[in-house]
Amino acid sequence: MTTKSAQVTKKVEPAPILARMTDQAAEARIRVLRNIEALGLNDNLFDLETQGFTVLKGVLSGDQITRAKSAILRRLEKTTGKKVDPEGGASDDFYGMGYQPYLIFDDAVFPEILLEKKPLALMYYLLGESCVLSSMGSHFRGPGGLPLSAHVDSIPVGMTDVAMVANCNFALTPYSRDAGALMMFPGSHRKLRGPTQHENWMFGGETVPEVVAKNLPTEELDSIEWTAPAGAVTMNLDPGDAVVWHGNSWHAGWRRDIPGARINLACYFCRPYLATQERRGDDRYPEVFESYANDPQFAQLMGQQSFNGWREEGPDLTSAKYLPSGLYD
Repeated sequence: MTTKSAQVTKKVEPAPILARMTDQAAEARIRVLRNIEALGLNDNLFDLETQGFTVLKGVLSGDQITRAKSAILRRLEKTTGKKVDPEGGASDDFYGMGYQPYLIFDDAVFPEILLEKKPLALMYYLLGESCVLSSMGSHFRGPGGLPLSAHVDSIPVGMTDVAMVANCNFALTPYSRDAGALMMFPGSHRKLRGPTQHENWMFGGETVPEVVAKNLPTEELDSIEWTAPAGAVTMNLDPGDAVVWHGNSWHAGWRRDIPGARINLACYFCRPYLATQERRGDDRYPEVFESYANDPQFAQLMGQQSFNGWREEGPDLTSAKYLPSGLYD
């Protein structure tokens, strides 16, 4: 007769990372929502949920606005070889819109702005405390050119209600229709798709790509009276205001029709398992990281604590790296 040998059951302790993840998502949710309430942002949270965007008034100080504008103008002069008068410059100085990328290390003011509490509190609601900075740049707009086509920041295929990316747009100069303001589409984050060409700017029956394909002279292009996309709201902002939006939200921009320049600072964030637009892990600026050595938020936002990105050493299962387990952590 064959008998079964007694089997000894050994208690296996969960891996350290699994033990940490047991309650971290629930705890993060409580932290995120309590922080929003403590900062007086409950109304902004309501706007984010219902409209897909919200405006934060007076986030930046006058000193921060001045320093950020000066740094962006220095970058522009370096890249274009021209000095631009932000108050009265003409299209010959800077025509239409151009993007000035990778500003985070250009001036000490940019890490300061990155860590502003109110925008970050809303970013943590949208993307979790483990979110990282995908890019920081300026959409510098001079007179003339094309309006900014309506679009989404999310990948337009396979959208979900849960935000994968989100944006914070700081106004450094006044925003108005004639000044080339940002436009938002209330409730569009629920559509789970991007706008079509015929839901966009139109000139008569022609879409933006059809007009561009004509290769019109500058004077003729600048004289076009565009029909704005239906449902858009112009963001009339003062310098220092910020607009935070869900990555699914449709947004666009007016052409600038007055002298000078519209200057913004766009801080674009993503969940930690997505590729960032800008390369994180740049070690050419050790002095910046040293100055924020005691600020774990900065390290996380700059991708220093991201769980992914290992080589032959494999994943780091210690507390040195952070692996989120829910929407808010």
